[in-house]
Amino acid sequence: MANQKIAVCSGSFDPITYGHIDIIERASKIFDVVYVCVSHNQTKKGLFTPDERVELIEKTIAHVPNTRVRKHQGLLIDFCLEVNADAIVRGLRAVSDFEYEMQMASMNRKLAEEVDTLFIMTNNKYSFISSSIAKDVAKHHGKISDVVPPEVEAALVEKFK
Repeated sequence: MANQKIAVCSGSFDPITYGHIDIIERASKIFDVVYVCVSHNQTKKGLFTPDERVELIEKTIAHVPNTRVRKHQGLLIDFCLEVNADAIVRGLRAVSDFEYEMQMASMNRKLAEEVDTLFIMTNNKYSFISSSIAKDVAKHHGKISDVVPPEVEAALVEKFK
């Protein structure tokens, strides 16, 4: 299909949450193809390996047919150029997210002005969710079924046995 609109949703997704899925689903209604890019952040020690994250994401967004899951090391903008993306989609939970995201969007724009950044406000019911909170609650055997999909919950339970 010529002239497809392509977006990239990136993050560490360690692990993916319902908040992430909400943003991916909404982006998939705007764009023809949405790449979910598992970024490797060398400053963070992940609970799940990049391959485990890709597998969990593929399972939890299988119902969204126009998504592709990939992992990437290096600059996100390089990945965007590689897949001919029109935009980077970022979810915002709170005003506190905006300053950092604006800085990243500005730098990405400087590196490749043809790639826009689109911000989508997180659904209010997911605004408190983060991967870190989900991991912390799971580590202490708390209820996480309303913040992560069943496949992710099972993987977290296994990690914290």
